[in-house]
Amino acid sequence: MAKRKLRSTHWFAGEGKDAFNHRSWMKNQGLPHHLFDGRPVIGICNSWSELTPCNAHFRKIAEHVKRGVYEAGGFPLEFPTMSLGETLMRPTTMLFRNLMSMDVEESIRANPLDAVVLLAGCDKTTPAQLMGAASVDLPTLMISGGPMLNGRFRDETIGSGTHVWKFSEMVRAGEMSMADFTAAESCMSRSAGHCMTMGTASTMASMVEALGIGMPGNAAIPAVDSRRYVLAHLAGRRIVEMVKEDLRMSKILTRKAFENAIRVNAAIGGSTNAVPHLLAIAGRVGVPLKLEDFDELGARVPLLVDLMPSGRFLMEDFFYAGGLPAVIRELGDLIHKDALVVNGRTMGENTADAPCWNREVIRTLAKPLRKSAGIAVLRGNLAPDGAVIKPGAAEPHLLRHSGPAIVFRDYNDMAARIDDPALPATKDSILVLQNAGPQGGPGMPEWGQLPIPKKLLQQGVRDMVRISDARMSGTSYGACVLHVAPESFVGGPLALVQDGDRISLDVPGRRLTLEVAEEELSRRRAAWAPRPSIYGRGYGAIYARHIMQANEGCDFDILRDGPPVPEPEIH
Repeated sequence: MAKRKLRSTHWFAGEGKDAFNHRSWMKNQGLPHHLFDGRPVIGICNSWSELTPCNAHFRKIAEHVKRGVYEAGGFPLEFPTMSLGETLMRPTTMLFRNLMSMDVEESIRANPLDAVVLLAGCDKTTPAQLMGAASVDLPTLMISGGPMLNGRFRDETIGSGTHVWKFSEMVRAGEMSMADFTAAESCMSRSAGHCMTMGTASTMASMVEALGIGMPGNAAIPAVDSRRYVLAHLAGRRIVEMVKEDLRMSKILTRKAFENAIRVNAAIGGSTNAVPHLLAIAGRVGVPLKLEDFDELGARVPLLVDLMPSGRFLMEDFFYAGGLPAVIRELGDLIHKDALVVNGRTMGENTADAPCWNREVIRTLAKPLRKSAGIAVLRGNLAPDGAVIKPGAAEPHLLRHSGPAIVFRDYNDMAARIDDPALPATKDSILVLQNAGPQGGPGMPEWGQLPIPKKLLQQGVRDMVRISDARMSGTSYGACVLHVAPESFVGGPLALVQDGDRISLDVPGRRLTLEVAEEELSRRRAAWAPRPSIYGRGYGAIYARHIMQANEGCDFDILRDGPPVPEPEIH
């Protein structure tokens, strides 16, 4: 440590008035002088908030991190950032992911920190923190908050999100009473933690472990299990060692790390939301990653994990079965075993002896749940810059389908008409939602799982082809084509679709085609007029000017391009 001057010494070392001032103000918290003796200062970036129920237990996790940091000879300092609560924030947390990433980046850069431990759980808190920290590139380690305990409603295991959609459709179809629907609320969310289905939160916690930026076992330990706090303690010890090794984020987040994450996401049946998040994180760290990589690397990876919404079990069961290390070991040569992990070992070393305790939950390559489960990337005249679908979440007969479009101009139009008995919908119709993308939503909300029209629900229809420039909750399911780019709000081809137009979906062929003559499309394009942005000022106006499209990760262009930001000077 003595051979390399720590970043924090620019604030705390020396006998001048600046160092005097910095130390003096810190000492009003009861901190003794010896903590400023040149030991590594470890920031604990905490996205705790009572408005983010997934992250509401993070104060306790932070205390366990501090124990580990002190034990290893470091100086821990906890600081808050913006928190994105998926369950409460409107219109969508995706609108604010980049704002939180800027908060994280500038909070780290502006303060006397030598390394940082990120505490994240709810969907967008994970990518936002990783994006912000990657832009500073200090030694960094992330601890996920962990999933809730399994939901239990009467004698049924229920999953967060997944059963909300299921029960809601049952109420609409007259198959479940409102009293039972209400009773299921407290049965679904019965402990601290994030969604216990393989939704976006569990997916991104798994991506943290697969990328190597989290400790082994990070993804699946339940939030209320004491072993989650042991992991936090050990992470506190390890981050001090990472400062000594100068093991920066860019040394972990390599191209091999992202390839591992894409394949793991396929094997666990992970959320389509991982696509824009991984693209955005890679863009911040300077790793070349494109939309096609998700298809080329992951589309033929077998589904090994039997978890809702693609299967039967939940994250608590996944942990007991062996968690992500068992999946990574099972993937064998599909994984870059030499990829470095924050604990200082390689991915192969960490998982070489990982046991699997339940082959119902975690399958073998020889006997997978499905032979191919990755995200499929579609292109065609309806999505020239790409769209995605999760084939394993759709009814198989819909993966090749052609039908007439029923077009909703925006979410409010859809909500007003979807249950109208006069809606000309049949089981073969294709529901199209416009103006729900990064700018159109705004924020690309999770509207992609359009509800099945009520009259079709009553006929027993449970899946239809649905197409939008929106996202879909990781807990959702169905034949939903998502992230259509360019989006309709900026004049993408999705904006030109009209009622009755025939659309062909060919997932095996990776095609999405609007069966309308080019001459007619040219006429419609000439008549199309953009909608005005709803934001005239503030963050929304900044967002509208700088947001990139879904195939580029929905980051801000100003956060991806340009020279490195200089270290702050002390005056």
